[in-house]
Amino acid sequence: MTPLTISLDRRTMLAGLAATVAAGPASAQAAPRLRRLAPGLDRLVAPDASIEVIATGVGWAEGPCWSRKQDALFFSDPPANILRRWTRTAGARPFLQPSGMAGADPALVREAGSNGTIIGRDGALWLANSGGRSIDRVDLATKARRVVADRYRGKRFNSPNDLVEARNGALFFTDPPYGLADPDSSPLRELTQNGVYRCMPGEQAVLIDGELTRPNGIGLSPDERHLYVSVSDEKAPCIMIYDLDARGHATRRRMFLDARSMAGPGLPDGMKVAANGILLCSAPGGMCFLSPEGELLGRVEDGGPIANCCFGEQGDTLFMTANHRVLRMPLRFNGWHA
Repeated sequence: MTPLTISLDRRTMLAGLAATVAAGPASAQAAPRLRRLAPGLDRLVAPDASIEVIATGVGWAEGPCWSRKQDALFFSDPPANILRRWTRTAGARPFLQPSGMAGADPALVREAGSNGTIIGRDGALWLANSGGRSIDRVDLATKARRVVADRYRGKRFNSPNDLVEARNGALFFTDPPYGLADPDSSPLRELTQNGVYRCMPGEQAVLIDGELTRPNGIGLSPDERHLYVSVSDEKAPCIMIYDLDARGHATRRRMFLDARSMAGPGLPDGMKVAANGILLCSAPGGMCFLSPEGELLGRVEDGGPIANCCFGEQGDTLFMTANHRVLRMPLRFNGWHA
């Protein structure tokens, strides 16, 4: 069995297990915990910080983002094709259904829904439409949707996975084949590469890197001079870092984190980069706190993979999408960029 098949089978298995666990009491799964791995974590998270489970019953929780205007968390469930909205008063309820491609053929599309999401600088919801194979903009008030990008040089994307916006409006996003039922040989594929792209408003997408095996999570440094990309390849799990010039073009790439020696469930996946340069990134074992120099300071562990995260509430809360549930943890710093 190839590493790719193992990875995809595990996600399918986790989705089935999640449904089983969610049907029982919330206490069926062990409580999440924070593991301190370096003294530097204490300035980021209080020693007595609690990790709260705020939503359960999700097939595969992904792509969280916080809307300050709505005071709400949005997160995806790609296999179920649902985007949920969570508030402190109402809990988690479906907001977009379908969140991605309506009427997808499961023989061809295995994750029809949205994946990564962000709240853009214009206040709208921007999402990586895995099933629809596009980057979409959704008006939160009306739910009106507009496709922003769906092709590179006239060919359809594979299944966009995650995205981040620069201050000038440029979108950086990843396009692995996870949404396709037969990722590498799907009859739907039009592009040979699994790419990392940049798209300026009103312009065509530009390929930054077409050589990564499985690009996934993506983030920008606070000064926007560096781009981080997770690679969810079981044979070579890592996070790459790119130097960006003033136009946002990549000039050099190198490895930022080699995750081959890291133990635990999961692979490098979603990430967020805080205003202070701290990286919150999914990796084997859970959600990791990494210094800008790459030092592993701590890790949130939940007994399974934690796919993605975001800052929310006043910017000092970390929300994490952890397999079939969503977690919330207070922080000692504000992660939001100006």
